Amino acid sequence: MISSVNLINFATAVGGVIISLLCLFLTLSVQYLTKRDQRFFMVFFSLLFLYVTSDLISQISLVFWKDGLWQLSKAAVFSESLFSSLLMPMFTIYILSSAGENYKKSPAYYTVFAVWTIYFVLLIFTQFSDTIYYFTQDNIYHRGALYPILLIPPALLMLINLILLFKKRNKLTPGLQIAIAIYLIVPLICTIIQMIAYGLLMIVIGTSVAALVMFIFILIDQVDLYVRQREQILAQKSSISVLQMRPHFISNTLTSIYYLCEQDPKKAQQVTYDFMTYLRDNFTAIAKEGDIPFKDELEHAKAYLAVEQVRFEGLLYVEFDTPHTYFRVPPLTLQPLVENAVRHGLSPDLDPLHISIITRKTNKGSELIVEDSGIGFTAIDHTTPHIALENIRERIETFCGGTLTIESKNQGGTVVTIFIPDKKQPR
Repeated sequence: MISSVNLINFATAVGGVIISLLCLFLTLSVQYLTKRDQRFFMVFFSLLFLYVTSDLISQISLVFWKDGLWQLSKAAVFSESLFSSLLMPMFTIYILSSAGENYKKSPAYYTVFAVWTIYFVLLIFTQFSDTIYYFTQDNIYHRGALYPILLIPPALLMLINLILLFKKRNKLTPGLQIAIAIYLIVPLICTIIQMIAYGLLMIVIGTSVAALVMFIFILIDQVDLYVRQREQILAQKSSISVLQMRPHFISNTLTSIYYLCEQDPKKAQQVTYDFMTYLRDNFTAIAKEGDIPFKDELEHAKAYLAVEQVRFEGLLYVEFDTPHTYFRVPPLTLQPLVENAVRHGLSPDLDPLHISIITRKTNKGSELIVEDSGIGFTAIDHTTPHIALENIRERIETFCGGTLTIESKNQGGTVVTIFIPDKKQPR
């Protein structure tokens, strides 16, 4: 009859195979891993799969097929020991690479390689001696008197990697530190227990569980890094869009102010103030991170539209219906939308352009609507407008969890609707 210990060991090996295959699949399918991490985990989980599969074969051979298969058991245990030992040098390389160092120039790498070589020599010696472990002709596994010696090199490898992790901690993210520490400490404790205990395969249990937990932590860390990098890229795009203000817009505005100084000094003074407000808000937006009160963005858009209404007197009409302003948006959300409407909907050859800016409070969040009577989105060249709108859409999704939709009206014109959910609003 199969003992409960054998059943636990068998279930552990099966669980290890499932974990390694699952993590291999995730490594291939998850987009957040860097190419370096993807290569590392491909090799790592392949070795883990070979390790636990070898252990599973040895379990089947020793427990279920027992008679006459001692050679198979011996080969399986050798493979299990060899593949598991290769995981530690891999982690030395991974820690050094994650810290931005060349592992071939690190003394730690050569120390680990020397310790692993000693272990490999011991493992080869074991195949021709009964002093560490051996199999009888009736396929029964026995530990020799010097069995704990075989586990000293793996324990040393884990300790060296823990010391290396501590030394390089300032060059690693907190999530990566936790992930690697989990993988090193849990198998180390299991190895120490395995030296003195007999029965349960503690190292297999510890390695499999620690590998899964470590991988989850690293995935979370990579996702967080991906989101932060995406936010930085979007912020840079916003900065670039501000710095790339059309020179002819500035030139034409200054020209308008120049002529107004003689024709209508009060209007010139007001346009100068609006233009200064517009420029100030543009450059202030560069330094902003995260989201800002909608009131600030609304004032920015108003300053821009006031300048354009003077430049295109009689051709541009703006209506504000904004009773709800208590929500937040990313910087440069509304102003680029109205600028896009003016740029592509205003022409002396067309009817006057009407722009409506509307805000609404809904049960689930806040709506911002920009509606114009221009030629319609489908009639616009989609290169530059499309890039600008996609940039706004990405920032709304990233910073606020919101959405941006675009519709062309049947009678001509475009409606852009931004929705910001309440869950992202400040309490």
